[in-house]
Amino acid sequence: MAGAMITAHRPEEYIMGTWDIGPFENDTAADFAGTLDGTDREGRAEFLRATLQRAAGAVEFLDSPEAEEAVAAAALIAAQCPGGEPVSTGYGPAGALPTFGDDLRRLAADALTRVLSEESELAELWDETSDAAEWREGVLRLRAVLVPGQGAGEESPSTS
Repeated sequence: MAGAMITAHRPEEYIMGTWDIGPFENDTAADFAGTLDGTDREGRAEFLRATLQRAAGAVEFLDSPEAEEAVAAAALIAAQCPGGEPVSTGYGPAGALPTFGDDLRRLAADALTRVLSEESELAELWDETSDAAEWREGVLRLRAVLVPGQGAGEESPSTS
């Protein structure tokens, strides 16, 4: 079903290349998973680190593709955390993943904070849909798994 659109009430609410709210339910994240599968096992953690650093360290407006990749990378790291949910979609990576270090958890959480910020194209696009609250809740749940002790409802001041 790649290339389909999310279910929305009005045509202007569609986000092209997205078919659901999950971390791998969009063309960019599915392509990201394919690239990750093409990366040798030893290089996968660094591939995720670079992806997360691009999003967390974005100085200006965070473009949607970088944000979508960061959410996908964070979901893979969160899946290895206590309380994390496995990535169980056919659009996620097929190859085995290494055990990720704790340092990637904080970086992933920082990237998700940036994804949810006012300076994020992805957040802006989702905010134009009827699924915005559900998408934000999903990203916040991922962040809460990555940073234990911070509730899923606790957003940083820069998020809306």
